[in-house]
Amino acid sequence: MRIVVAITGASGAVYGVRILDLLRGRPDVEVHLVVTRAGMMTLRHECGLTPAAVRDLAAVVHPPGDIGATIASGSYPVHGMLVAPCSVKTLSAIAYCHADDLVSRAADVCLKEGRPLLLMVRETPLHLGHLRAMTAAAEAGAIIAPPVPAFYAGPSSVDELVDHTARRALARIGLSGLAPAEWAGEIGRATEADPAVVAPARRTLR
Repeated sequence: MRIVVAITGASGAVYGVRILDLLRGRPDVEVHLVVTRAGMMTLRHECGLTPAAVRDLAAVVHPPGDIGATIASGSYPVHGMLVAPCSVKTLSAIAYCHADDLVSRAADVCLKEGRPLLLMVRETPLHLGHLRAMTAAAEAGAIIAPPVPAFYAGPSSVDELVDHTARRALARIGLSGLAPAEWAGEIGRATEADPAVVAPARRTLR
C-alpha cells in the first residue's frame, strides 16, 4: 500500500509529522513524502526538524518541483494522499487544477483517478474566497478536514489532541487500523440529579 503525504507551509506541521510517525509503524505501507519549501521552513520553526530528519520519516522523498516523479502519474497506483497541513495556496491550486508543482499535481492525480485525497486546511478566520476554494475542492472529490481539536475524548496534552486528529485523518482515507479509540457514548453518565444532561421532556401533540 502506498500513501502520499505532503507538508505545506501552513502552521500545524506537527500533524504531518504525527501522520508520518503512525505510518512508520505499518510495515505494509510505503510512504511517499513531499515537503514544499515553505513547509520545510515551518517544520524547522515549529518542530525543530532538519531536512535530513524529515527525509528519515518516509520511504521515498520527492522534491516539490519534481513533476516527473512517480506519484505525478495516474499509472502509478497509490492508496491515497494527505496534505497535512494544507495551506490556502495549495488548496487553491488543487481546487482550480493549477498543478504546477508536485503537491498539486499528485493531488490532482488522486482526484482524477478517484483516489482518496484529504486536505487538512489550516487557516482562520476564513473569508469567502477560502470557502469557495474549499467548496470547489470538495466538489472535485477532495475530503476537507481542517485539524479541529476533539475535546470530547478528554485529552490531557497537546500531543494527544494532535494524535487524535492524525488518526481520524488516516481512518478517513481507509486506514481503519490506525483510527483512534471509538466513542463509547454517555452510558451511565446522565442522571436525574444533573438537569444539564437529562433528556428533554416528550412534547404533547395538540
